[in-house]
Amino acid sequence: MPARRTTLSAATVFLICALALVGWLIGGRDHKPTDPKPGGTAAPGAGTGTAPGAGAGTAAGTSPLQNPDGTKPGLAPLTTPEERKAGRDVIAKVATAAVGTKDGYDRNEFGPAWTDNVDGVPLGGNKCDTRNDLLNRDGTAVEHKDGSDCTVTAMTIWDPYTGKSVQWTKQQASKIQIDHVMPLSYDWQMGASTWDKAKRVRIANDPLNLIPADGSQNASKGDSGPAAWLPANTEIRCSYAVRFAQVSLKYQLPVTEADKKAMLQQCDG
Repeated sequence: MPARRTTLSAATVFLICALALVGWLIGGRDHKPTDPKPGGTAAPGAGTGTAPGAGAGTAAGTSPLQNPDGTKPGLAPLTTPEERKAGRDVIAKVATAAVGTKDGYDRNEFGPAWTDNVDGVPLGGNKCDTRNDLLNRDGTAVEHKDGSDCTVTAMTIWDPYTGKSVQWTKQQASKIQIDHVMPLSYDWQMGASTWDKAKRVRIANDPLNLIPADGSQNASKGDSGPAAWLPANTEIRCSYAVRFAQVSLKYQLPVTEADKKAMLQQCDG
């Protein structure tokens, strides 16, 4: 009997060890995280909206105060008193002037739409057109055309102008449009009519001046300045005014007195 009890105990110990080993293999060593989609595209919810090399951002965008060159995604709200004061300080530097004539304005004066053939701005000349650069910059769970790391066919994107997350596909291209923060016609009337063609091509394709946004918002804006049009999402209006000012300052383009006043008001000025 003693010998039999010893044999049974050894078998029990062996069985317990075997079960523990199987549990470890299933739950630990051999467990793999969810794989990204083919081509290295992250699964939905896994991305940050950051284009390769663009720097950190969130699904709801980046503060314009932390994104002076426009290479980081989106447009996050400025919410604290300190942020809004910093926003007013940027806007205060903007020059004002009376609006000029629209005579002679044509979209072609700013070069082919979304050309990659542009020097002097981030993402220019990278073998990906400006529109797709912006979709790649701001989109999450981005899917590309087979064989391409440029052409976006589907994505999730947070639209700062409405404050909503949008599921977008290339078949619904107009659902998300690329807004020129300082509209090209506005630029023309405030001084761009006197520039050389190369500078106009730069402002038309500079990521600092470009926000992917709801198509109906973009259409309703037209060539309006901040005194006549602001995003529907009130939480983003101070950030929008700061971005408008950043473009104005970079290209030394004045705004109207009414627009500057409206911009300061958005940041509690």
